[in-house]
Amino acid sequence: MSDMLDVRGSWLSSDELEQARERLPIVYVEAVPVRTDPWGSITSVGLLLRAMPDGSISRALVSGRVLYGERLRQALLRHIEKDLGPMALPRLPLDPAPFTVAEYFPDVSVSGYHDPRQHAVSLAYVVPCDGDCAPSQEALDLTWVSPQEAAAESFQAEMTGGQGRLVRLALAFAGQLD
Repeated sequence: MSDMLDVRGSWLSSDELEQARERLPIVYVEAVPVRTDPWGSITSVGLLLRAMPDGSISRALVSGRVLYGERLRQALLRHIEKDLGPMALPRLPLDPAPFTVAEYFPDVSVSGYHDPRQHAVSLAYVVPCDGDCAPSQEALDLTWVSPQEAAAESFQAEMTGGQGRLVRLALAFAGQLD
């Protein structure tokens, strides 16, 4: 059995996706790309700059939907390649486990994670990347910042939907918050 996923039949049309978002939680993966030193400590965090659906510009994480029939590892690799390019060289274990699960809701007061389009369940991962990362597709820019900068209020204010909170949780999970 092939490890590759045939995604041709896995995509929903825009109308089908909109209808599904009105009725079902959608499963996502989110990756906090990091660079590490030889001992595994995070030296920098990669934050994308994106144009949001409402026209605003925001710092963001690598994220995207999990397709029907797609393994989580495959979804992570697909979205990392889409956002960071084919030479990002992410280090993912064979069976990755998320550091947290975030529930996004259209109502910002429900969980602190907000997506005006839908109820989404997102599995969040810290992903070391060893290669050359470059923003691609929908990303406007990629900035590597120190863990302290990524946790700072100034960067947190540039992230929307609760993703800044995910960055702080990722750094805490990795033992990198002071």
